[in-house]
Amino acid sequence: MSVKWPRKNDAESIRARQEALGLDGNVTEIDLEPFVHAQEMLTGAAVIPVSVVGALELELGEYELREPGGELAETGRVNDSVFVPLAHTEGGLSASLHRGALAVAESGGFRTYVLADGITRASCFVCGAAGEAIELARWIEDELDSMRTWLEEQDDAALSKFARLREVKTHVVGPMCHVLWRWTTGDAVGANMMTRNSYVLNMGYVMERAPVMPERALLEANMGGDKKPSFEYFQSGHGKTVLAETTLTEDAVRRVLRTSIDDLLELAWAGTHGAVASGMQSVAFTPASAIAALFAATGQDLGMVGTSSMAHGAGRRVEGGLQVSIRLPGLEVATVGGGTTLPYAQRWLEVMGCAGGGKVYRFAQIVAAATLALEISASAAMATAGSAEFFRAHHERGGLR
Repeated sequence: MSVKWPRKNDAESIRARQEALGLDGNVTEIDLEPFVHAQEMLTGAAVIPVSVVGALELELGEYELREPGGELAETGRVNDSVFVPLAHTEGGLSASLHRGALAVAESGGFRTYVLADGITRASCFVCGAAGEAIELARWIEDELDSMRTWLEEQDDAALSKFARLREVKTHVVGPMCHVLWRWTTGDAVGANMMTRNSYVLNMGYVMERAPVMPERALLEANMGGDKKPSFEYFQSGHGKTVLAETTLTEDAVRRVLRTSIDDLLELAWAGTHGAVASGMQSVAFTPASAIAALFAATGQDLGMVGTSSMAHGAGRRVEGGLQVSIRLPGLEVATVGGGTTLPYAQRWLEVMGCAGGGKVYRFAQIVAAATLALEISASAAMATAGSAEFFRAHHERGGLR
């Protein structure tokens, strides 16, 4: 027999859910008031330990969007030293990331760049036949400027004025006209904003004005890869496309990472071919660990780790050491809205100088640098003979007490 479950987040409903589940102790002693607007049917809170590692020595780009097309322009570069909060329960993760950051600091620091900004919603219009879908696709691509103007003129409470339509890409399969609407959304991730605007655009513009009448409009039809790895996002980007780079000195590789450049290159050769053989939508070892830990500490949407942790790492010997980089094509981060408004998340963002408006590009670059720091250290541990250091890290710290 089903139980009537209270759905509100008032104190009485929260307590009713706790009592129905027999919860007490730490779960019920936590003050839940700051969380009542964060999700539905709030019942308790999970506490994750947070370490702080660093400092990451960074050369960061400063960026702005140029109107009306939304092109990303670099306006300057600054040097900074940043401590990074990591929320996780993975023994060895913090120590490894810290080691990678130290090796980079002794080699001159990270250089980071934001390459693109644009979050997409993958809609689909189902037509009567392939010819109609092709005609619709051509019309949609020709209407981009008119759609932008139409959206700006609408006085619709459902629309977000922060989400700006930037590009459209179509892909016809049989009678289906798939459409990737690409938006910029300021310092928010923008999933809710661009979903609302895509719906209004689909129903109020395309379904009302198209030269052929689709049989059905779908707001999301999975062509992009929302919250999961995909070739579309790996190649064309989603959210922020960010790159971090450094040149490790021979001394830092030997003394801090306790390996050699030759061993790291051998590992990269084997690992790249392993990634190809598996069909992996990444060329990297462990980006998700760093990204998930930073996301949990700063109130990001954890479901977006799947897309955000797609990575393409590269390394080569150069004069002076080993040049290494990582490209994150689908990094979905925010410094305003959603979970970033929670008190703990705000405070950890403040530690990095990333709280509030105008900070999202800075935050994206810090995430990329932290991810590369972990890649460097984990790769160094794997590159030792028999990967003995990687084994020891998991053996000694995996059951950390």
